[in-house]
Amino acid sequence: MAMKVDKKEEGVYTLDCQGYVCPHPQIYTKKVLEKIKSGNVLEVVFDNPSSSESISAMCVKAGHDIFEKTNTGGKYVFSIRKK
Repeated sequence: MAMKVDKKEEGVYTLDCQGYVCPHPQIYTKKVLEKIKSGNVLEVVFDNPSSSESISAMCVKAGHDIFEKTNTGGKYVFSIRKK
């Protein structure tokens, strides 16, 4: 089980945090957002329900836009645009 970041296309990245519990998905999300450019998109995939609240709160505080949230069978995907 390893946290994985992939570049899907120019300006769009995927962070797979499945299998990690709080606070790790939020910490990894924050670290990747610090490294990508403003306006880029980070798709975060995770399966820990409590991470949904912590990632949302972190994005609100930092001003990032979560423009899409999905939950399919316990697999969450948040699409975040870096401010």
